[in-house]
Amino acid sequence: MSNAWPHLDYLGWRDTCTALHLFLQVVGKYRLAHTPWVNHSWHATFYVTPRGLTTSTINDRTDIEILFDLQEHIVEGISSDGRRSSLSLGPTTVADFHRRFVDLVADLGGTPRFDGRPNEVADPVPFVEDSLERPYDREAVQRFHQALLNIDRVFKKFRSSFLGKVSPVHLFWGSFDLAVTRFSGRRAPRHGGGVPALPDAVAQEAYDREVSSVGFWPGGGGVDYPAFYAYAYPAPDSFSTARARPDAAFWHDALSEFILPYEAVQSSDDGDATLLAFLVSTYEAAADLGKWDRDLLDCTAGLPRQVRPADPNPPR
Repeated sequence: MSNAWPHLDYLGWRDTCTALHLFLQVVGKYRLAHTPWVNHSWHATFYVTPRGLTTSTINDRTDIEILFDLQEHIVEGISSDGRRSSLSLGPTTVADFHRRFVDLVADLGGTPRFDGRPNEVADPVPFVEDSLERPYDREAVQRFHQALLNIDRVFKKFRSSFLGKVSPVHLFWGSFDLAVTRFSGRRAPRHGGGVPALPDAVAQEAYDREVSSVGFWPGGGGVDYPAFYAYAYPAPDSFSTARARPDAAFWHDALSEFILPYEAVQSSDDGDATLLAFLVSTYEAAADLGKWDRDLLDCTAGLPRQVRPADPNPPR
């Protein structure tokens, strides 16, 4: 498939999107139950692959990886002792998906015990009780995956121009967003919590350092269209009135974040450059207004097969 930016119609596949979100939560909960805690919940995420989304290795009684193959529409598990198991993705209930995933983990020799409630959604229903029949639009899922591949590529290029602490490019199954986060190196005020269906301690640990974060939502959570976002925590004075590029970007008062509709990237002559302009301009606003040490933290974007130039002014 080419690098073209596909058309995404959130309202047209909203119910499928919700189903996929909840399926990822089921698998994400399994990873969470078997992975040591890493700063800012980085241990719980998924990563974009050419086929879909992967957990990477989960250290259970055997080493297990779970892959959402969004091209063949299956969830496949592999274990280090050679076992494989899979289940199909299609119209179903969350309860049925949960049951089949528990069987898949058992087939791989793993321990299918994990918390059975979704996070960061309004009015969460335990997985085993969620008997609502959900649709599954295969073509919409494939378009979503192609968009993730493109976004992952641009986010990784953006990530390469920062020397400080920076997260991987990863997908959080709670809020269902692909994100990358930069850190100033300074502590942040204690977060107030209050995220739906999420313990305050998790939010407070996630935001215990100053950040400038960017990401992508397929839709929902305050916007009925796919969009990129950018925020700073804590937000420095005048951040909301800073100029974000391109012109289609704007400050969303209710979300307290900059928003760039996905359509502005998809319809532009150069989607990569349009998205990169948003990432860079919102970071520069956060870092400059927040008085980050950019001389210490910033660098030129990385290029294949080229070593980053040495610091011209190293300390004595």
